[in-house]
Amino acid sequence: MPLASPRKLRMILNTFTSGPQAWFFVAAERGYLREEGIALDFTDGDTAANAVPRVASGEFDVGYGDMNALIELAAAGGEAQAVGVFATFNASPYTIAVPAASALRAPADLAGRTLGSHPNDAAMRMLPEFALKTGLDAARIGVDISTLPHPQMLRLMLDEQRWDGMFGFVNTLRAAAIEAGINGDQALRFLEYRQHVPDLYGSVLRVTRRLLDAEPHIVTGLVRAINRALTDTIADPDAAIDAVMRRDPAIDRAANHARLAGTLALEMSHPEGARLGIGDVDDARLARAIALIVAAKRHPRTPVPGELFTRRFLPPLAQRVRSLARDASAW
Repeated sequence: MPLASPRKLRMILNTFTSGPQAWFFVAAERGYLREEGIALDFTDGDTAANAVPRVASGEFDVGYGDMNALIELAAAGGEAQAVGVFATFNASPYTIAVPAASALRAPADLAGRTLGSHPNDAAMRMLPEFALKTGLDAARIGVDISTLPHPQMLRLMLDEQRWDGMFGFVNTLRAAAIEAGINGDQALRFLEYRQHVPDLYGSVLRVTRRLLDAEPHIVTGLVRAINRALTDTIADPDAAIDAVMRRDPAIDRAANHARLAGTLALEMSHPEGARLGIGDVDDARLARAIALIVAAKRHPRTPVPGELFTRRFLPPLAQRVRSLARDASAW
């Protein structure tokens, strides 16, 4: 039964309002959260990695951000104070985008090159893991930090050769190309982490350990509402983008529709989804990701999967989205 007065929760998003957050706004607009006795107060974030410590510190009750940043936080110190409860990205979204006309075609070609990156970009943070798995020396790759918007960064890379490549999310950079008036399919080539570092997950909904322990019914309701909204988003992406645009009418609709469509087709289409459904993770795969991150960054401890993610709040498998999964042979 919903509470008489909704439980207000503060939520930090992974970044500015965008298409791949659509299910959160759908859950709010269609009353799914209200039915669970919850009211979410959304705050834009700046990167998927930065959202993690802001939940762990208790500044926010709920967050949407990078699973690997959560692993790092726990591996660097004590028990994680934020716990994943609904994993949306079952494939890594990270990439290094390079000009299609360049000679950069494989990870080994990056040695001696300089890559542009936003501060604390999740893909840039995972460069040691990418390098370890591909046999690169990360010290031989230069990183130049820029706070410019991605569309401007793409122009600087392609038109002025400011950098040899750029870190980012595949669909974020594809959308940025649209905003910059660039045909990304022709102008860009992607060295995708999902192909070279396949054990890494991506974005996950997480809550504070305090909320999980003290109000488990609220966490159950939150996950149930988001799962319903994700199902709606997949059934009608146009209506879902309408909800995104109502939150921020100033954003580019075409670019954000492309971001949403691309995210559903790539970051959420790992073959694992047919078996587990969107929301769950494979413990053995997560353990391998943890081991890789600990080894690449020489962290002092190795957390166990159950410390970082719990499936106790997930809806039954029959209610989870399984239709996005690609056939393994196509992956």
